[in-house]
Amino acid sequence: MKDILFFENMLTPKIITFVYWLLLLVAVFSGFASMFSSYGGFTFGGFLMGIGIMLGGAVGARIWCELLIVLFKINENIKKLADKA
Repeated sequence: MKDILFFENMLTPKIITFVYWLLLLVAVFSGFASMFSSYGGFTFGGFLMGIGIMLGGAVGARIWCELLIVLFKINENIKKLADKA
């Protein structure tokens, strides 16, 4: 608890992992909602759009979260270098 309160360890990377899984679930549910929407019944175009939303959302969420994690990894490595000096 002391590490978190005095910023010795970062809490955000753990939160980013949770946010990634949440975004992944949103992408899957959005894809299914698009596939089986009641606007015109089941259509092949809606099915393909749902697959695209699922894949695009999953890849987009992964890229976004990885970029955030990279920032924290850079911070850790700079901290290691500073501690050596």
